Amino acid sequence: MNILIDEHLPPVLARALDELFKGEHSVVHLRQKFGPSVKDIEWIEALSREGRWVIISADRRITKNKAEYHVFRNSRLIGFFMSRALYKSKLTKQAERLLAVWDGMIDLATRVEGGAMFELPMKSTTRFPQLRP
Repeated sequence: MNILIDEHLPPVLARALDELFKGEHSVVHLRQKFGPSVKDIEWIEALSREGRWVIISADRRITKNKAEYHVFRNSRLIGFFMSRALYKSKLTKQAERLLAVWDGMIDLATRVEGGAMFELPMKSTTRFPQLRP
């Protein structure tokens, strides 16, 4: 599966996950794929044209901005957006949580339609609340 880590998270996280899951998943950072300062609508549309991608993001604006939300919901992408508490946590806590929920996140991503958006919670390892407008 192709997985994109957004620009609100450090590139080192994407590199670490890519190494950890090499051969099983491809994990890339947004800046590595698109360079700096790409607009959300541009990368959402580009990735959707490429096929199914899982997005791990700390940018909850995508779930609130009407234009970005609409483009994402009509894409082939599956989004996992960090809760506010998780986003404000240290990188080590973020990595710990991602590893704790990884299998469930990947499993869910294979079962849902494109455009789905979920929250990556700070505590639960089995529930991913669906994000709605």
